[in-house]
Amino acid sequence: MDLTLIVVLVIALALFFDFTNGFHDTANAMATPIATGALRPKVAVAIAAILNLIGAFLSTEVAKTISGGIIREGENGVFITPELIFAGLIGAIVWNMVTWLLGLPSSSSHALFGGLIGAALVGFGVQAIDFSVVLSKIVLPALLAPLTAGLAAYAATKLAYAITRRYDGKPDGRDGFRFAQIFSSSLVALAHGTNDAQKTMGVITLTLISVGMQPVGSGPETWVIVTCAIAIALGTYMGGWRIIKTLGTGLTDVKPAQGFASETSTAVTILASSHLGFALSTTQVASGSVIGSGLGRRGSKVRWRTAGRIGVGWLMTLPCAGGVGALAAFVALMGPLGVLIDTIAGAAIIGIIFMWSRRNEISHRNVLSEVADSGRAVKIKRNPKPKRKVAS
Repeated sequence: MDLTLIVVLVIALALFFDFTNGFHDTANAMATPIATGALRPKVAVAIAAILNLIGAFLSTEVAKTISGGIIREGENGVFITPELIFAGLIGAIVWNMVTWLLGLPSSSSHALFGGLIGAALVGFGVQAIDFSVVLSKIVLPALLAPLTAGLAAYAATKLAYAITRRYDGKPDGRDGFRFAQIFSSSLVALAHGTNDAQKTMGVITLTLISVGMQPVGSGPETWVIVTCAIAIALGTYMGGWRIIKTLGTGLTDVKPAQGFASETSTAVTILASSHLGFALSTTQVASGSVIGSGLGRRGSKVRWRTAGRIGVGWLMTLPCAGGVGALAAFVALMGPLGVLIDTIAGAAIIGIIFMWSRRNEISHRNVLSEVADSGRAVKIKRNPKPKRKVAS
């Protein structure tokens, strides 16, 4: 296959992955403000899209981790080819679509890493992977970041309720946190753009390096940053309503103070990790924060069965995406025919998943939780005036 054609195909598929990353991870920023009624669904995803676009321009450290860290360099360049990157992206996209259908907030980032690692192992063997980078920049952050964010959200929720204790027993006494949520959720959206858009930048840069169009060790070019920012913003605006419903209402009933605490904890964790070049999962961080805030509010219940389903999804992401990526790599190594088969098979799977999702559609019209609707559903009548005593 012509070298230019396969590079164009890989870039197009990478941008489509970026698009799926956007709608898959919208929930990270906007599930809790939608659940509490702080923002209307369509307004929330519009804000998230704009801030994801802006955030993509703020850093490139994570992109460098992907383009020059996970896959080792050999004598003739990096141990991966455009065909294998193409196969790895198919693994990531298929897993993203499956978990979206199930409403599971799994990690788009780990799906990408799994797909690329599986494809590289098929093409070049174990020597292609720098497992020290995988451990230090991916595995350890995956274990520590959700725990850190959860503890921070727990402490922040406790503090928020302690400061506003005078409102205990009043149904709407903490509504001021809904306004604060607009700021905190916007910060999460900005942080998400800073971290996740870079992963696609790293993949495209890795592709260009692998064919000699860009020097080894260089970062993403300006046109790569711009196109990746636009792709993730468009995906975010589509709104991953299924995952928004799970994260906003499936784990715990989120109140405004909880939402503010969890969003702030999520944003701080993601921004700090992006600065250090850790390619962590923003989904795992957001889920950990929501659970921590649920534990921090007295009387709140965490739905551990749902949390368990999410945890299983986290554990399965790397190996499942890696398995699909490896299978696609076996086919892609057949040459142009293999790439064509991968393309047709991938498009068919995505189409089937999308059509299946139409049977039980979730949109901005039915994503609102009972928590968000409660303020409008309950009307409190004023106490009647005391009757005057009639003189005998």
